[in-house]
Amino acid sequence: MKVFLLAAVVAVAAASYSPAPAASRTGPSQRPVQPKQTGYDQQEHPYAFEYSVSDPYSGANFAQQEAGDGHSTQGRYSVALPDGRIQHVNYVADHYNGFNAEVTYEGEAQYPKDRPGQGYGAGSATNTAAGYNAAPSYNSVSSGGRPASSYNGP
Repeated sequence: MKVFLLAAVVAVAAASYSPAPAASRTGPSQRPVQPKQTGYDQQEHPYAFEYSVSDPYSGANFAQQEAGDGHSTQGRYSVALPDGRIQHVNYVADHYNGFNAEVTYEGEAQYPKDRPGQGYGAGSATNTAAGYNAAPSYNSVSSGGRPASSYNGP
């Protein structure tokens, strides 16, 4: 019975087998070859966007607006600086003149007065503040050369 079943499977496989057609060696393809496009797509792709952020809690305050027509880009942005001024930048950019910006500032710079214990320099009170101890402190070491355990167990 097993031999009959094996013979049936081999017969079905042999009957459904058809060899692949032989490769044609008559010469090159008769279809014309299309030249590959070189360079990049130079079509105009106009765009425009605008956004702004104003967060009184963090002090973040900035905005930007920009538009491009495919040949040049124009825009402006503003940002609140840490010294209290607002910086405004108007710009134009293209492939011929490059990036050209006009920068202006609104307001006057405000610098906080130095307070003892803050800032850098020889006059800083940081090094002489009460309770400051420059000497390092070490945990006690057990007799085995390892730090003593702070775990007291149950």
